[in-house]
Amino acid sequence: MRFFVAQMVRFAWAEAKSCAFAAALFAGLAASSVLPLPIPRYDALLVYAVAVTVILRALRWESNQETAVIAGFHLVGLAFEMIKVRLGSWSYPEDAYTKFGGVPLYSGFLYAAVGSYVCAAWRIFSLRLVAYRTVPVTLVALAIYVNFVSQHWWIDLRIPLALVLVLVTWGTVVHFTVGEHRYQMPLALSLALIGFFLWVAENIATYLGAWQYPYQRDTWQLVHPAKFGAWALLVSVTFVMVASWQASRGRLHLPTTSRGSSLGWALPLRRVPPQASADG
Repeated sequence: MRFFVAQMVRFAWAEAKSCAFAAALFAGLAASSVLPLPIPRYDALLVYAVAVTVILRALRWESNQETAVIAGFHLVGLAFEMIKVRLGSWSYPEDAYTKFGGVPLYSGFLYAAVGSYVCAAWRIFSLRLVAYRTVPVTLVALAIYVNFVSQHWWIDLRIPLALVLVLVTWGTVVHFTVGEHRYQMPLALSLALIGFFLWVAENIATYLGAWQYPYQRDTWQLVHPAKFGAWALLVSVTFVMVASWQASRGRLHLPTTSRGSSLGWALPLRRVPPQASADG
């Protein structure tokens, strides 16, 4: 029991460190909703998010490469926002100087926060993958990203794509470290869990006025539970981008000699024997 509690504390602390950028962003959202500001709120949030990025880099919380990858997520997120806001999926009701096509520039940092989490978690938990199928997963992730836009003109393929994503990640296992011990979890389950917590974060963000869905205009309402699945799919796009970067650094796959005999669909969470967890 003592070991379990100690590991949970270590895991919670590692997760907190991985969420540093996202937590700082939420703190800014909360503060900006109650404090008087000399400039429009969305503009203040943009200045704040840039400052947080600079501070985290100065503290060496993130490397130059991680900052560059996160900047990429910012641009991808802004492009996604420009399309979805124009199509009426959600809106940013407040005025701002740094708002183009109805989209404030700070919104890209909301996606950058997700990218920051995945990058930091990869480093802090020493993530490695077993049986990861790079090409099929990348193609499915690309189809997921396209479908989030094309569904406005064509049929929504989220459910079929979710099934295909489970299929192409079947048997793919994520190995990660907590304290001095190594664990493994199915990749599909990892994506689902991240998607759930992003849905929870989205509820907090919309309550703080980060953005607004059409059904929240008169009064705040809980974000529809279907968005949990949407986030689980969208985070697969983030994961693929980070995985591609990690592959270029030789930090994607667990070495063959370190895999042990436990391949296939793993239990929801399982401790890996020491001989199967070494980095070689």
